[in-house]
Amino acid sequence: MKEYTRVFARIDLDAVVHNMQAMQANLTGGARMIGVVKTDGYGHGAVPVAQAIAPYVAGYAVATIEEARNLQLHGIDKPILILGATHPGRSRELVEYGIRPAVFTMEQARALSDAVMELNRERMAAKTAICPEPGRGKEGEPVRAYIHLAVDTGMSRIGLPCDEEGAALAAAIGKLPGICVEGIFTHFARADETDKAPAVRQWEKYRRFIEMTEAKGLTVPIHHVANSAAIIELGGTHWDMVRAGISIYGMYPSDEVERTKVKLEPVMSLHSFVTYVKDIPEGTEVSYGGIFKANRATRVATVPIGYGDGYPRNLSGKGSVLIRGRRAPILGRVCMDQFMVDVTDIPGVRADDPVTLIGRDGGEQITVEELARTGGGFHYEIVCDIGKRVPRVYVRDDRVVGTKDYFTDRYEDFIVS
Repeated sequence: MKEYTRVFARIDLDAVVHNMQAMQANLTGGARMIGVVKTDGYGHGAVPVAQAIAPYVAGYAVATIEEARNLQLHGIDKPILILGATHPGRSRELVEYGIRPAVFTMEQARALSDAVMELNRERMAAKTAICPEPGRGKEGEPVRAYIHLAVDTGMSRIGLPCDEEGAALAAAIGKLPGICVEGIFTHFARADETDKAPAVRQWEKYRRFIEMTEAKGLTVPIHHVANSAAIIELGGTHWDMVRAGISIYGMYPSDEVERTKVKLEPVMSLHSFVTYVKDIPEGTEVSYGGIFKANRATRVATVPIGYGDGYPRNLSGKGSVLIRGRRAPILGRVCMDQFMVDVTDIPGVRADDPVTLIGRDGGEQITVEELARTGGGFHYEIVCDIGKRVPRVYVRDDRVVGTKDYFTDRYEDFIVS
């Protein structure tokens, strides 16, 4: 293993597996799971997480075609759904690589249908069917576009209108040549609130929409609505599939979600080291702007991580870290690459001492949720924003099984004009 001496994020793959098993035990009606690994697995690493959850999922969900291709290029061969909009100009790639797009306009659907027809003509002309990618079909079989219809039941983001007009459009899309409507889904806007009435209203709208589409001749094999909050608390919405997102990574969607039924374990911890310790007299200012001035003789430790690594600047003067099992408050502003903490009351602190920014040290723990509450941010955002300058170290059975950093990545065909 590489030894990182500035900062690293530890990713506990055993916790990932635990969280999948805990959710799986709570599923109803034989529902299967889709593992959401967008935004590089919420900052944890899409490929290692996808590999770890493979025994528990029927497929994966991402946000972009590039994220889908990255999984495929690393040997992920289960179906991959793009949850957001994909430009019609990328239709041929979607069809060629068997990636499932979310579809909600006729323009998208026609572009996919046209791409299917074009690819099939090319294959017939060449009298061959080379299908090295997942989803491209067996040799001799025609290509098809497998799609999931998105329905807007109250999120007002993307999706077919949830009415007779939308149902008619869904049925028309399903009749286009080369189109296979594999799934139909919507997304809860408020399932993570104590009051479940808004989510139930969305669920009822979705069910009525399914009835409308079936009345128009469109029968879809896969229905998925439930997100992490609904997996935990709304068993009646699990249907054929559920989409596990933030819960994979050991975080609850909100403080309002019940936590006893599905016990989640945090997956990411964030670690650094003390680089310098100094004593300053009373009245000395610390960091940019002088917003902190020591009110006593103070021992200050410098920690080499900052907002350039994704550590939130809004923790300036508010947050703390763990050193030798005790809390060390942040002094003044968090800088781009460093910040300072007060170790006056922690005996013996010296350079190279471990620093825990997220995680547990002795009897103390700092969670992502605590950072969000302290700094006024959002816990999803914190893990997603841990940047490329922070190496990821992957652990199973207390053993390092892999690392990922970007320090030796190269730009290919990069031209400065």
